[in-house]
Amino acid sequence: MMDLQRVNEYMSQVEESEKKVLPHGKRLKTGLDLGTAFIVLVVLDENDQPVACEKQAASVLRDGVVVDYSGACRIVRELKEKLEQRLGEELIDCAIAMPAGTESSVRTHQYVAESAGFEVTNILDEPTAANAIYQISDGVVVDIGGGTTGLAIFHDGKVVQIEDEPTGGTHLSLVLAGNYHVTFAEAEAIKQDYARHKEILPVVRPVIEKMATIVKKYVNPAEIDTIYLCGGTTCLTGIEGIFEKVTGIRTIKPANPFLVTPAGIAKNCILSER
Repeated sequence: MMDLQRVNEYMSQVEESEKKVLPHGKRLKTGLDLGTAFIVLVVLDENDQPVACEKQAASVLRDGVVVDYSGACRIVRELKEKLEQRLGEELIDCAIAMPAGTESSVRTHQYVAESAGFEVTNILDEPTAANAIYQISDGVVVDIGGGTTGLAIFHDGKVVQIEDEPTGGTHLSLVLAGNYHVTFAEAEAIKQDYARHKEILPVVRPVIEKMATIVKKYVNPAEIDTIYLCGGTTCLTGIEGIFEKVTGIRTIKPANPFLVTPAGIAKNCILSER
């Protein structure tokens, strides 16, 4: 069972590190999350304490695959430079993560990181990265980003199955754009406005039900008693209730599920011998 209080306290520190550099140890490690909607860099120290964080909205990936290589390189470089200015030192060691099923794109993701001056010391899948924060032994971690719904099933603390299908936050925004007759960018803004979540939930419910159906296809309620949500799309208020109804499995998420995966990627960064 996930210690929700511990996770919320840790993630509030990660959030705080967006605004100021937190007290930290000597050695730093970075997690790079190349997302469909955002690119995020999270910096932790050697004791996994949050240090600093930068993020930027981006549309350089589609379904976990880089479609604008030069744009991705530029954004990662700019975010890294911002962090280095804030920290007063160079960031070198970095981990990256892939949506499950996009392993063929690993090399491109690695090249993007290396183009900014990082040394990639570890590569993993996104739901497994998220579980570095959740630390569950049994259950399923569902990571819903902009392009995909990915899941990792854990048994005795080990991953026994990984799946990923192309339905994510981008699809919610497309539905909102059509419903409200606005641009995609305006629909994104509506989706991210917590004050409008109650209003838009019925509009996007069919897409969320599809995401939940993806999970239900791979998860046996007789073997799994809890679904743990993370990823930017799961910030939508009420999404866990729809998942619970469709799957018949208790579904929970932390107060801020958006930065869980990038923080987990950073936790998995291996410090090189220097």
